[in-house]
Amino acid sequence: MNKTHPQRNGDVTAFDSAKSFSEEQGCCRPRCVHLCCPPRRACVVLLLLAATAAIVGLAIALGLQLRAPGNRPCVASHNWTGFLCDDRVTCIPASQVCDGTANCRNGEDEQEKLCGDLPHSLPAYLVFHCSNPEYWVYANQRCNGVNDCGDCSDEMGILAACPPCGPAWWSCSPVHYKYCSCVPRALCRDGVQHCVSWSDEYLCRP
Repeated sequence: MNKTHPQRNGDVTAFDSAKSFSEEQGCCRPRCVHLCCPPRRACVVLLLLAATAAIVGLAIALGLQLRAPGNRPCVASHNWTGFLCDDRVTCIPASQVCDGTANCRNGEDEQEKLCGDLPHSLPAYLVFHCSNPEYWVYANQRCNGVNDCGDCSDEMGILAACPPCGPAWWSCSPVHYKYCSCVPRALCRDGVQHCVSWSDEYLCRP
């Protein structure tokens, strides 16, 4: 025996007791992934919302990963150790990280998480520890020919492990505190003593 129930337009429609209410409403179909939901349009809306939420979540996760100030080493100019910016193209020298100036486009080289407790907040690859544990320099200041540690431990000895003086340098015992075991050839024969032996004035050529 069939029963009837009223519709919005005032008509009546036969109700088949053999069909469930969900079948009557067009739910629980394969395209709804076997989820009983309101009419088809609402089901599609729910699926779109779920997909949008997944995409947004993935974008946020990737964004956080790109902006994380962790390991992002690179090789800057002059073969210096560098820090890779968020754009994955710009590589700045280690000594430009946390120097008070935003050298990356988005300023990620000056983040509080990166610069809040120097040098402990910096990734290890950006830091060189001098022989005096109270002092440290940036990694690209090791073996740059200049006495940045103050005791030449960034230029000489087993900690620094620097190669011999390059072609732009003259090997000698410097007079000035600024240099350790090499002086720039640009200073040779300039009328000023830079080496203890005066070799920069008599033997070295610029």
